[in-house]
Amino acid sequence: MKDFFRHNGILILVIAVLLALITLVVTAFTGGVAAPISNAVNVITTPVRNGLNSLVNWVEGIYDYSFQYDQLLAENEQLKKRIAEMEEEIRQAESANTENDRFRNLLNFQTKHKEFQMEPATVTAAGASNWESTFTISKGTSSGVEPDDCVVDEYGNFVGIITEAGLNWSTVTTLIDTDIELGGLIGRTDGAAILEGDFTLMGQGRLKLSYLPENTELVAGDEVLTSGKGGVYPSGLVVGAIESVHTDVSGMSRYAVVKPAADLDDLQQVFVIKAFDIVE
Repeated sequence: MKDFFRHNGILILVIAVLLALITLVVTAFTGGVAAPISNAVNVITTPVRNGLNSLVNWVEGIYDYSFQYDQLLAENEQLKKRIAEMEEEIRQAESANTENDRFRNLLNFQTKHKEFQMEPATVTAAGASNWESTFTISKGTSSGVEPDDCVVDEYGNFVGIITEAGLNWSTVTTLIDTDIELGGLIGRTDGAAILEGDFTLMGQGRLKLSYLPENTELVAGDEVLTSGKGGVYPSGLVVGAIESVHTDVSGMSRYAVVKPAADLDDLQQVFVIKAFDIVE
């Protein structure tokens, strides 16, 4: 209907004007006297003129509505675009705030461990195998990253070890992988033990604390740290907390299940400890 009046509205107006002109001509020839013919014409044309006036007014209303409707559509599209832009600005601001929080947490960690030289890196890919727990980061030998460097999260929690380094990438083997073995320390008792990956526990996101000191009473929630024994890895990095204590199948020794402090499933940025001072 809107398209009909848009294309034929001018024709309707022309018809109305012609009828009005006919009336004026008839009136002029009769000298302004309401002759029978004039009366007849007026009787016929008056309802037509009234109807045409109403029609013209209605058509004008339709035009106004059509114009306003198109204008509203254009404004609506502009609002949608602006909303999308604002949502993107919010996402960028949230991302910036998250990154600032990470660096703030790292700054607090560095303040406590000035002996560490660290390199920030982004997690670019997760390992695709069910037989290992690894991921790839965005820094490599060009940034001074080398195999056996320790990797921590923004809070300084131990994440894993660099096992392969390329020019601008490196592979991190996480602390729950079966290839991991390093010295551990029970925070509450200072008892030394061995942290190692276990295939069954790896599927649960956990690792094992073996060779526990004899007669040591362990409590769920006890903090486990890196011991730094041998000087290969820094000491005092938080590994996680003891979740439970078990006796192995031989019945001769005990081991503890440790829940990592780092959230291995949600790592976006990590920090490589490239160098550190050995603290005696």
